[in-house]
This record gives sequence, C-alpha cells and structure tokens, in this order.
Amino acid sequence: MTMHRTIALAVLPALLAGIVEAQAHASLERANPPVGSTTSSPPREVTLRFSQKLEPAFSRVEVTGPGGQRVDQGRPTLVGDRTELRVAVKAAGSGRYRVRWHVLSVDTHTTEGGFSFTVGP
Repeated sequence: MTMHRTIALAVLPALLAGIVEAQAHASLERANPPVGSTTSSPPREVTLRFSQKLEPAFSRVEVTGPGGQRVDQGRPTLVGDRTELRVAVKAAGSGRYRVRWHVLSVDTHTTEGGFSFTVGP
C-alpha cells in the first residue's frame, strides 16, 4: 500500500463524520410570511419548513406582535412529511412581528432561530 493511499484511508472516516454532523441539524429552509418580508395584512398563520423531520412534542414556535405581545395561538402543528410547522396567529395590527422557533429533529438534535416580518405599507 502506498503512503498516499494510507493517508487517504486514515483521513476518510474523519471527513465522512464531518459530513454526517453537518447534515444532522434541522435548518429553516423557508417561511411564510418570508423572512424579512413586508405584507399588506397580518397573516392568519406562520408556516416554517425545515430540512428534516421534526418531533412535535419538543418543537415550538413563538410569534410576537408589534407591541411585543404574544400573538401565536396554541401549539404548532406538523403537517405533510413532518418537516413543516404551522401555528395560528391573531392579528395585532401594523408593525414588526418576530418569530422564534426551537425544534428537535428526529435524529435528536435541537436547533433554534428567529426572524421578523413587517405588516403594513
């Protein structure tokens, strides 16, 4: 066996482990309303689409309105292939809405994040 082949075989498991680790967390792929967008009227719900299936008992979404009050209603629900979370939202007028999420993917890794969108002209 050549020296180059020995080194390659020794490094390969570490590289593969890094690839698996990089794919092990559910990341937000898209949202409705979209991240940073402006809409003309308050949404009835916020929908978050993730890169992996989620565990519903350990995943949550919090939406606050322009005055900082919570406007999400009830627990979020998983739909479709368990990669999409939806939560009902009560209207709170014009201004900036903030969305915070914390999810547990089926591979037991947690991720969290947040974004905002604006309602109004």
